[in-house]
Amino acid sequence: MTASAQIILASASPRRRELLEQIGITAIVQSVDIDESMRPGESVKAYVQRLAMEKAERGFEMINNIQKLPVLGSDTIVEIDGMVLGKPQNRQHAKEMLQQLSGKKHAVHTSVAIVTEDKKIIDTSSSQVLFNKLDEQEIDSYVATGEADDKAGSYAIQGFAAQFVENINGSFSGVMGLPLFETVQLLKRCGIKPLNINKKNKK
Repeated sequence: MTASAQIILASASPRRRELLEQIGITAIVQSVDIDESMRPGESVKAYVQRLAMEKAERGFEMINNIQKLPVLGSDTIVEIDGMVLGKPQNRQHAKEMLQQLSGKKHAVHTSVAIVTEDKKIIDTSSSQVLFNKLDEQEIDSYVATGEADDKAGSYAIQGFAAQFVENINGSFSGVMGLPLFETVQLLKRCGIKPLNINKKNKK
């Protein structure tokens, strides 16, 4: 895998790795740990951009990057009524978040940052998601699946929570955690061309 890798992914998220594989990108996974606290007076978009860039920078620092591979960091923030919803602290917290989202429109901001030896580039996707009105039993049943445990806003649009989404205006992959259009544009700027269709379709 190391020999064929095209980038380093500074995230342990299986969803991001799967999305990269979807566009033909092979990544070495390097999880990173940063302080994800929001700074006083920081806007939501500035916050998500900072976290994505800090993850990419930390990943670049941690890896003995002999192959000179680009390092990709990403972060996703759910925003409703000016309030940031991160990952739930526990299942009661997840339930409270879902109650906030029930019957309302919220924004999902996902930033992608890439760091190389001579570049630091970033882009952000913002999507609007409308949830159906959820009753208590639906919320309890969903939280009990465990799917909400480690998700921003306490839901995974690619999972059971897809049934809650009445409408989405924006990037489905961005709501999942890695906006593929923006990611591809950044990768191209680093000399990486995702999804070599002719090569992929060869038998």
